[in-house]
Amino acid sequence: MEKIRFLTLGGNDEDGKNISIVEIDDEIYVIDVGVRYPSSNEVLGVEIIIPDFKYLIENKKKVKAVFITHGHDDVMGALPYLLKEINVPVYTTPLTSMMLKDRLKDNDVKNYKIHEIKRNDTFTIGKRKFKTFGLTHSIPDTYGLAIDTTYGYIVHSTEFMFDFDVKGENFECDVSNLAEIGREGVFMLTMESINAGKAGFTSPKHRTVDKIRKTFENTEDRIFTTLYDQNVYRLIEIIEMAKKFKRKVYFHGEEPRKLISYLEKLNYYKLPIGLEIKDAQFNNDIDDVVIIISKTGPDVFKSMHRVAMGEDLKIQLRPTDTVIVASPIVPGTEVVAGAMENELFKEHVKLNSLNYKEVYAMHASEEDIKMMLYLMKPKYFVPVKGQYKDLVAIADIAYDMDYHSSSIVILDNGEIASFEKGKLVTAFTNIDLEEVLIDGKEHLDTTGLVLRDRRILATDGAIIAGLVIHHKTKEIIGGPDVQSRGVIYLKDAENIVGEVGNILESTVMRFVKEKKYDNVSARNEARELISKYVFKTTGKRPMVLPVIIEVIV
Repeated sequence: MEKIRFLTLGGNDEDGKNISIVEIDDEIYVIDVGVRYPSSNEVLGVEIIIPDFKYLIENKKKVKAVFITHGHDDVMGALPYLLKEINVPVYTTPLTSMMLKDRLKDNDVKNYKIHEIKRNDTFTIGKRKFKTFGLTHSIPDTYGLAIDTTYGYIVHSTEFMFDFDVKGENFECDVSNLAEIGREGVFMLTMESINAGKAGFTSPKHRTVDKIRKTFENTEDRIFTTLYDQNVYRLIEIIEMAKKFKRKVYFHGEEPRKLISYLEKLNYYKLPIGLEIKDAQFNNDIDDVVIIISKTGPDVFKSMHRVAMGEDLKIQLRPTDTVIVASPIVPGTEVVAGAMENELFKEHVKLNSLNYKEVYAMHASEEDIKMMLYLMKPKYFVPVKGQYKDLVAIADIAYDMDYHSSSIVILDNGEIASFEKGKLVTAFTNIDLEEVLIDGKEHLDTTGLVLRDRRILATDGAIIAGLVIHHKTKEIIGGPDVQSRGVIYLKDAENIVGEVGNILESTVMRFVKEKKYDNVSARNEARELISKYVFKTTGKRPMVLPVIIEVIV
């Protein structure tokens, strides 16, 4: 009889970095490999946070496949880092495949294998059967996965909502396919929890059309819209609204235009002929245009902020402009979004900022969750993807539908649910995980020393004190020279800077006099004495960098 284990390496009790692991005997299947974008003050200078792949690397001979369920960074952004560690085939749908190939090229990943699959399909890997089912989400080609086992299917329903008025078959959800999987028998169902606290169905509250129509009706001058990258559904909404009101469209940046080109190649959507203003044709005097600014996460607000500040090379804001924040300000983006809105008010533009409590993200709300549970009827239910309060909220929904508490398994990242003979054995086995911080293209020191130093620089500044001494005699022949950044006001600087220099000079002279001088020891002693003095004088703990240069004259 098969032994089954399930765990997440990311995504639980956080927003993003989604990755689920299904183990069946000696087979490991990875579902999604995402990144998380840190909040502005969480980890200074860190671009993305990726899962800890240590467990997969240690068991790489068992890893049979990676499934990427759709083309969002929170489920696919960390794949290049995994493929650098493990050579494993990837299974995904055509649009996501095109996006992944770009991402892998940018990260210089070679010798990878991507298998393109259909959204509603049955196939095998080795001897094991898999089924996919199409789902409605904010990007086309989203699919869920059913893995066949002795006890029934293990179903990963990824991110979804039910909308029977959705336009385009590659956005559609095939409910009959879901019902068929449910009839065949579902052993375990995992389901996203992000919107579990929202009542009703997500549809039609995910649509922006009614929220922005009046802006288009009442505006003769330019309209700016901010959008989250990879939200193709909302991008198409804006384009179609521009078409309806006979406006041109200008894409600020490459990403939204690239996504449209992929949709056109796959015959998923065609940009209306003559609607787009190309980059070479755009000028700041055109009025009947919708300027689409699209970036990932908080970067979209930063980009619009730069336009408002007059720092964009192509666009200058005008008082007659209207800005639609069609990317609702969600928790974690409030600071950068607030700075953007503040600057827009200074420029006296009209602002229509959509509220995330009114315009829902395209994730499953309470009734969507109930419908999926009703169709699947799983023996075990495992909430994933969301803060801990969201995991509890979706568990409560299942409990209200008469699922027994023993069949609802809430896991933290690294906790393993083990099943033997078709029954849950334990959910308390745990593997240690660390967050892997990516700064540019390199991994940061995850012990936190780099981040500690960055926090010090951000809050208390730095002092650099330097001396030049004779290599042989140790006589001081230059300095001391002291530079202070972000520590003290200019009016207080002269006395403090002078004393810092005196401490460094006297430390070196004392070490030489006592015949115990060496460069490292002298610098360490000076650093400690300077730090104590500066703290006593200013109440700050800046980064202190003593420099002793030895020269041969």
